[in-house]
Amino acid sequence: MSPRTGRRPGSSGTQDAILDSARNLFGANGYNATSIRRIAQGAGVDPALVHHYFGTKEQLFVAAMELPLNPADMIGPLLLGDRDGLGERLLRSFLAVWDSEPTRAPMLAMIRSAVQHEQAATMMREFIEGVIVARAVATLAVDNVEWRASLVSTQVLGLAIARYIIKVEPLASAEPDEVVAAIAPTLQRYLVGEL
Repeated sequence: MSPRTGRRPGSSGTQDAILDSARNLFGANGYNATSIRRIAQGAGVDPALVHHYFGTKEQLFVAAMELPLNPADMIGPLLLGDRDGLGERLLRSFLAVWDSEPTRAPMLAMIRSAVQHEQAATMMREFIEGVIVARAVATLAVDNVEWRASLVSTQVLGLAIARYIIKVEPLASAEPDEVVAAIAPTLQRYLVGEL
């Protein structure tokens, strides 16, 4: 029997059903292996409704994970400046999100979940490497895009864990400018330099 198309009958719990289905499928299969069509089937709706309520799979992922912002939306503005300052812009953007109280808590929850559960780790890894970092690196016309994306991921995720979860001192209490001065050159090399 095929899933019912169009609006669900009764009060509209459609968005909640879509989010539940998305969370289950992202958790079970990872980001890359989860399709809008499968999410719609799980929610018992037409795929057009998923697009109507959430737009793209990326936007649905952000909503399902209850992230306060779409990290991929940060990529465009970062790429507007010259290549020489990309590592610094990336790190300053990262610190601005993580140092803000309203956005820090959901991001911390996502990292803690990824550390404890393989399914959450798969979702986060695929989303960060495939959607955020790879998109940024791919626009730079450099070689070894996947290698560069994974190296940037190690720095950013390692920094998040050390500064915000484990709170390694003096990194945890360092001013953003200090962190940028120490880490941005490494990010810059990973992004566009010699490896």
